[in-house]
Amino acid sequence: MKTEVTATSLANHEQLRQAFTVFSQASSQLSGIYRELQQQVSRLTEELALANGELQRELAAKEALSQQLGQLLTALPGGVVVLDHQDRISRVNPAAIRFLGEPLLGITWQRIEQERLQPTALAGEWLAVKTATAAPDLCRIFIENSLSETTRESILLLHDITEAHALREQNRRNQRLAAMGEVAAGLAHQLRTPLSTALLYAGHLSAETLDAQERSSFAAKTIERLHHLEHLIRNMLQFVKGESVPAGKVKLSVLLRKLQQVMAPQMQQRQLRFVVEDNSMGSSLNVNRDALSNAVMNLLDNAVQIAPAGSLITLICETTMNEARLIISDEGPGIDPVLHERVFEPFFTTRIEGTGLGLAIVHNLIQSMQGEIRIDSTPGIGTRFTICLPRAAKARTNKFVPAGEMATTKNEDR
Repeated sequence: MKTEVTATSLANHEQLRQAFTVFSQASSQLSGIYRELQQQVSRLTEELALANGELQRELAAKEALSQQLGQLLTALPGGVVVLDHQDRISRVNPAAIRFLGEPLLGITWQRIEQERLQPTALAGEWLAVKTATAAPDLCRIFIENSLSETTRESILLLHDITEAHALREQNRRNQRLAAMGEVAAGLAHQLRTPLSTALLYAGHLSAETLDAQERSSFAAKTIERLHHLEHLIRNMLQFVKGESVPAGKVKLSVLLRKLQQVMAPQMQQRQLRFVVEDNSMGSSLNVNRDALSNAVMNLLDNAVQIAPAGSLITLICETTMNEARLIISDEGPGIDPVLHERVFEPFFTTRIEGTGLGLAIVHNLIQSMQGEIRIDSTPGIGTRFTICLPRAAKARTNKFVPAGEMATTKNEDR
């Protein structure tokens, strides 16, 4: 019996020892895990502290940036208005208050437009009226609208363009004055040819050897040239205003004879040979007679001014199924090919005494008749201008380009 008790005690003792060993091993493992956890907690605490410090620095930087932006928005000369989803003003800067007056916050932009803004003829430009003051203070503003991608709010940018508008209007006035000067120079150039012809006829009247019939003929021609001057001035006024002038049937052979009669005295005075070739075969054009006549006379007058004595000037008329061509050629000094594209520009001239408007006006006149003019010139040989005009089936109205717009087209004097 005693032997059995001893065996049982030994067995229990062995189990207890084994259990204690297992417990010791588990405790050791737990201690290791705990130490690892402490290390991880310590490491995470350090990382959290670093992250927290970085966040605090970013927050401080954002606060500083926010303050700078706030100061910039306050100092910004342009107005800023923020509209919420209901089109109500949620934020403004001082410049916007200066433009629009108070109150602004909570008011719909539609109401602001109705009560404090006046539309102008230009899109996006408004007159701001601060009705809060005793005497309304008007300023001109330009409004831009943009949508915030983050908040989906509308942001209105208000620019004060009062001074810019005043400068713009002053520039327009200066352009109109410049156009007036351009027109005056152009008118003088246009009047020179018929006036010189009239003076030539008037000079003949003083000759004592003239009989009554010749004197009467020269007097009639002088009066005719003066009437032409009057008519030319009227056409130039229409040209300046951009008014339409009636177009009618113009027989080319009649036009050529008239031009020959007008230009022949000047050619003889300059000792130039003048040849007119009429290959129109009875053709007619639907154009303004005086406009076409003035254009050709300008080109002939240019040729007279530069052609040497004894040289030849020709005026040739040719027709095709679709167009009529008037070709004016001279044996003058010619024009350098590099300048061909510039000869129709306003105020460009190769002559010291030239105004730089003769060919400019010619170009405008031909354009008004839906035609075109080309130049072919060789230095030392001569120059040829070709006017091409469509043979329209019905009469139309020609419209002169206003002189103020001449800078946008090619024109000129050689």
